[in-house]
Amino acid sequence: MPGWRSNLACHVLRKLTAWLAARPLVRAFLWGLASALGLPPVHLLPVLLFSVPAFLRLISDTKTWKQVALTGWLFGFGLGLAGLYWITEPILTEVATFWWLVPLAAPLLAAAVAFFTLIPVFAVWRIKPGFGRLLVFAGAWTASNLIQQFIFSGFPWNYWGTDWAIPGALGDVFIQPASLVGVQGLTLLTVLLAGMPMFQRRGLVALLAALLIWAGFGWERLQTPVAASGVTLALVQPNFPVPGSYDRASLFARWQSLLDMSQAGLNSGATAVIWPEAASPWLLDSDAAARQQLAMVTGTAPILAGSLRRVSETDFRNSLVVTDGPLPAAGIYDKWKLVPFGEYMPKWIPIKIIPDMLGGGFTPGPGPETLHITGLPPVGPLICYEAIFSGQIVDEADRPAWLVNVTDDAWFGDSAGPRQHFADARLRAVEEGLPLARDANSGITAMFDAFGHVNAFLPLKSQGVLVVALPGSLPEPFFARYGLAIPAMLAFAAIVVGILISVAV
Repeated sequence: MPGWRSNLACHVLRKLTAWLAARPLVRAFLWGLASALGLPPVHLLPVLLFSVPAFLRLISDTKTWKQVALTGWLFGFGLGLAGLYWITEPILTEVATFWWLVPLAAPLLAAAVAFFTLIPVFAVWRIKPGFGRLLVFAGAWTASNLIQQFIFSGFPWNYWGTDWAIPGALGDVFIQPASLVGVQGLTLLTVLLAGMPMFQRRGLVALLAALLIWAGFGWERLQTPVAASGVTLALVQPNFPVPGSYDRASLFARWQSLLDMSQAGLNSGATAVIWPEAASPWLLDSDAAARQQLAMVTGTAPILAGSLRRVSETDFRNSLVVTDGPLPAAGIYDKWKLVPFGEYMPKWIPIKIIPDMLGGGFTPGPGPETLHITGLPPVGPLICYEAIFSGQIVDEADRPAWLVNVTDDAWFGDSAGPRQHFADARLRAVEEGLPLARDANSGITAMFDAFGHVNAFLPLKSQGVLVVALPGSLPEPFFARYGLAIPAMLAFAAIVVGILISVAV
């Protein structure tokens, strides 16, 4: 009997192998799916050592431009589908209204993002195999990521550079080069290393040497001393349900919970309190009674509160409102990178799926800003989605001493989404050399130091107050000084050098 089962298994495996061998487009899709295992929260980076070489071989075997396009698109579709499945979660909160979107949301977004994969695919289609070809592919892949950050409002998600944000000390070491080249530069290095198995023993030796140099740089940078800021923060994680109830009793209950948690944080020695995105049930900038009641509990301690804001009957803002007593707000920051379909509807979309209360959606703020708050170092606010925009998060004319990211990831449930968002925020701390306080409604709330190390955190789907010291900042890193020009130049150089090597061989 055991021999019979073994023979059957071998027969099925041979049949499956032969079936896949005859279907390169299916293999392209499956390799794309597999590549997503490298992304947070799985971080199975070795899978790229198989998927990238396999993808390049599939491109080499194509004969027509249509086959090239399909091969590239299917790989990107597989990567996007596995990496973005969690986008369906917010729709499930309003499933009675948007039930028809449940099976469409993730595939449609993945299908759109997959078109960016055509850039590196066509860049290498006519280039003969070799190291030059790998250089062109890595450069073009990075260039496509940069384009993805800006075109159609921008969606810089699922970059392979985030694969290195592994939880713990290992990730701390390997994310440090982001201070030089940003997450896009990490992506370029990742693609180059992933292609090394194609060069057999020499490639594996080069891969090992590169990883040792990479780790050495990271370890050495982590030894840099950083002075303390002298500030202690209370990060409130209320774990409010979404979308939640808007009846008056429920709103008062939310408000009381925020007051109690803020008082607990201040009683534990906090200098200031942070609330997550849109946590306040009242419009704090215009509601004097709410500020008065808040001041009775928190005194003149700064409260950095996620709150909606109404400028006019048609102008709503997603904001961070700073109070330090019953007087008018001490500072206001309006979110400027709005989420398409969630916070506004692109004009070219004929349907409307945002809440009716927002009318045409939120109005964006003017851009990155630094708030100067009495008793605190200058701070650069980021609201939710804004934390994923590498190189675009700081007002360079008025550079802050720390960053605060307030968000409400409860919309995405216990999925990969909040964890991927967490990894992105961690990389922003490294790129800017600034500590980052991340306050999420349902988690993951955390304090990152300027190296991206997690000093303290509250887990997903929990309630609590994280009282933690604000670390000091580092001197402005190379990437923070020159921004996206660095990975753009690296991508261009990789493409040019790769072409020259291919022509010369």
